[in-house]
Amino acid sequence: MADNPMVEKSLDAIIQEMVDHVSNSKDEVFTISEKSRKEYENLKEELEDLKIQIDAYIEQGDDLDKKSRVARQRLSQMSEQFNEYSETEIRNMYEETHQLQMNLSMAREKEKQLRERRDDIERRLRDIDETIDKAEKLGGKISVVLNYLNEDFREVSEALQDAKQKQEFGLQIIEAQEEERRRLSREIHDGPAQMLANVLLRSDLVERTFKERSVKEGITEMRSVKKMVRSSLYEVRRIIYDLRPMALDDLGIVPTLRKYLATVSDYHELDIRFQSFGKERRLESQYEVAIFRLVQEAVQNAVKHAEADRIDVKVELTWQTIMIIVKDDGKGFDMEGKRKGSFGLIGMHERVDMLSGDLDIDSGIGKGTSVTIKLPISEEK
Repeated sequence: MADNPMVEKSLDAIIQEMVDHVSNSKDEVFTISEKSRKEYENLKEELEDLKIQIDAYIEQGDDLDKKSRVARQRLSQMSEQFNEYSETEIRNMYEETHQLQMNLSMAREKEKQLRERRDDIERRLRDIDETIDKAEKLGGKISVVLNYLNEDFREVSEALQDAKQKQEFGLQIIEAQEEERRRLSREIHDGPAQMLANVLLRSDLVERTFKERSVKEGITEMRSVKKMVRSSLYEVRRIIYDLRPMALDDLGIVPTLRKYLATVSDYHELDIRFQSFGKERRLESQYEVAIFRLVQEAVQNAVKHAEADRIDVKVELTWQTIMIIVKDDGKGFDMEGKRKGSFGLIGMHERVDMLSGDLDIDSGIGKGTSVTIKLPISEEK
C-alpha cells in the first residue's frame, strides 16, 4: 500500500489549526475575565465610597430634619404670638425655616440618588461576578480541550503512525514469508533436490559399472553415492534446523542456543561466546520459541549488518525471569534513524510485548550494539 504523506500532513495541519483557534479563544476568555475583574474592583471601590456618602447624607438629613422641626415650631409660636414679634423677625424666621426644608429636601433627594446608584452597582457587581465565574469555568474547560488537542490528539496521530508502521510491518512479514519460501525453494533445488537427482544418475552408473566393469569399481561408485546421500541429508537437516531446530523441542532452550551459536560461529568464522547462568530447565514452548527467535534475530543482525568480529551472548535464568544480553563489537547504528525503518527491531519489540517483557537496545555509530531483553516467566513447564 502506497504511503500518503499528504494525509498525514493534512491531519497535523488540522490539529495545529484547532490548537491555534482554541488557544486564541482561551486568550480572549482570559482577557474578558481580566477586564471584568478590573471593572469589578473599580465598582467595588465606588460602592464603598457611595456607602460613605449615603451615611453622610443620612446623618445630614437627620440633622436638617431636627432643625426644620424646631424651626417650624418656632415659626408656629411666632404666628400665635404675632404681636410680640416684629415683621422682620417673623420674615427671617420664615426664610430660615423654608431654607432648612429646602436643604432637607435636597439632602433626601441626593440620598435617594446615591441609594439608586448603590443598588445599580450592587446588581452590576453580581452580574460581573457571575461573568468572572463563567469565564473561569470556561477557561478551565478550554484548558482541558487544549490539553486534549495537544496530548490526546497527538497520541492519536502517533497511534495512526504506529498503525501505519504496523501495517507496513505486516506487509513486510508477508514479503519476508514469500522471500523465505523463495530461499527454501532455491536451497532445496540447488541442494537436496540436485543431489538426489545426481544420486539417481549415479545409481544408474553404479548399475552399469557392476554389469560392464568390475565389482571393485562398482563398490567405489556405491561409496560415492553414499557420500552424496550423506551430504544431501546434511543439507535437509540444516534447512529444517533453520526453520525450527528439533533440539528446541527435545533438549530445551539453553542447549539449543549453545548448538545454534556454535554452528553460526563455524559457518561465518566469527568469535561467538555463549554463557548461561542459573539452573537449566524446560520452559513453556512459547517462551523457548520466543527466546530462540529473539537471540536469532539479534545475532543475525550482528552478523549481517554490524560487521562484528565478536559477539557475546549471555542468558540468565531465574525462577521468575529470564535475562538475555546480545552484545557485539560491530559498527553500530544511529538509534533514531534505525528506529523508524527497521522491521527486524519492530518484530523484536512485538514479540517481547506479547510476553509482557522489556527490550532495551543501546547502540551508536562506531560503538557496537547491545540488546538487553528481560522476560517475566509466569509458569514453569
